[in-house]
Amino acid sequence: MLNQVNLVGRLVKEASLHISENGKKSTFVTLAVPRSFKNINGEYETDFIDCLLWENVAESTVKYCHKGDILSVRGRLQTYLKIDESDQKRYNLEVIAERVSFLSSKDKV
Repeated sequence: MLNQVNLVGRLVKEASLHISENGKKSTFVTLAVPRSFKNINGEYETDFIDCLLWENVAESTVKYCHKGDILSVRGRLQTYLKIDESDQKRYNLEVIAERVSFLSSKDKV
């Protein structure tokens, strides 16, 4: 069985480093990934995909990548259960990043 995901998209907002009580470093980033086909109205839609980065990958991304930059993320999908205020169970999906590559900066011409 295989659980692998490869994404290329723009960083939606600046990433910030979080350090847990046990010293683990992490950051959440959201990638805007355009779909490769047009919808019924002839427009390209965009998916906004949450990615969780750990340790050195998180540190490097926070240090070198900025809002609007194009990133490549390789990782795996993970689901987790979340119970909202009305006790509704919801399964959320996120990408756990194993590798992030900086492809280009928004500021480059």
